[in-house]
Amino acid sequence: MGDTQKLPPEEQLCFAREAYDGGEDFTLAVEEEFAVLDPETLGLANRFEELQAAAQGTPLEEHLVGELISSEVEVRTGRCPSFAEAAVKIGERRAQLEELAGGLGIALAAVGTHPWSPWQDQRIIDTPHYRANDELLRYVVWRNNTFGLHVHIGIKGADRAVAVCNALRNYLPELLAVSASSPFVEGVFTHLHSARTEIFTRMFPRCGIPDAYDGWSGYEEYVRFLYETRSISEHTQIWWSVRPHLAFPTVEIRICDAQPDLDESRSLAALCYALTARIARALDEGEPLPDHPHRLIEENFWRATRYGLAGELIDLSSGEVRPARAHLERLLEWVAPLAGELGAAQYLAVPAANSAERQTAQHEDGATMEEIYAGLVRRGEPVRG
Repeated sequence: MGDTQKLPPEEQLCFAREAYDGGEDFTLAVEEEFAVLDPETLGLANRFEELQAAAQGTPLEEHLVGELISSEVEVRTGRCPSFAEAAVKIGERRAQLEELAGGLGIALAAVGTHPWSPWQDQRIIDTPHYRANDELLRYVVWRNNTFGLHVHIGIKGADRAVAVCNALRNYLPELLAVSASSPFVEGVFTHLHSARTEIFTRMFPRCGIPDAYDGWSGYEEYVRFLYETRSISEHTQIWWSVRPHLAFPTVEIRICDAQPDLDESRSLAALCYALTARIARALDEGEPLPDHPHRLIEENFWRATRYGLAGELIDLSSGEVRPARAHLERLLEWVAPLAGELGAAQYLAVPAANSAERQTAQHEDGATMEEIYAGLVRRGEPVRG
């Protein structure tokens, strides 16, 4: 199924609903964004087009795409029928990209932000999509030098997909907390665990935690409103941290920082996948799911942005404040049985420290941000697994 951006909104929405109703549960695809770096200075380098050209005729060609700026590259697993296949593909895509980049003298890094390269020096890639977003957003899009990990999970049924997104809203803070990898930006130790979240979700319109919608009809009404008021010109301008996708019958989770470590990338993808499937199972069986007001989820969202996995989150049902790790442990316990059925359980874990915690600890021990970032950069060496 290809992208539907060129279809009139009426046809696009009809096509999307039909695709969901004829879709398949629990397929998935993972997208990872990488910084394109000068191997000597480790600063951002506007060389995406060289990577794209070098990928022509290779197995990576159809899985390598541009993502806003020329100093960024995205690789995609493609649609996978199982998590086991996706886990393999995540490793393969990284290995293919690193080999390609190494041959061009390009280094790579998968961290939520670049610690020091100025946004003013980055060039937006020359495509109709990104030219349109540049004209629309201007400073907002110029500032978005950020890198994330997105997971698409197949959900059958249009109303069911919206219901899954409604429930996932409540768990976005846990996913952000465990994925946080960006304490540095613009040459500053921000004291945030996810500076990426502040840059992206707090500046872009229609971003961050969405409202809950009354089934497909409620979501469709919202999308129609955006088109009719000329607020958007294409459906990808809905940048919520979780959304029903209108080109593919998937729920897309977009909240996570990029992951420097392959094992942690797989683990994070497994958590997104297992959590989405567990919510779908709960809906099918009539199991109660959280439905908290936006204003309360935002409190945990801020805590996850500021303190990541090292802080505390609020149990929004009871008001009890507990360590974020305790929330994550409880979440893993809830999804574990279904994760086992789906072949994802072996990848689930509560990390001893996530990337933001490790970087912060190094900073507190006296390491410079240049030294810390250098330890996260990939230089074309083989990827394990």
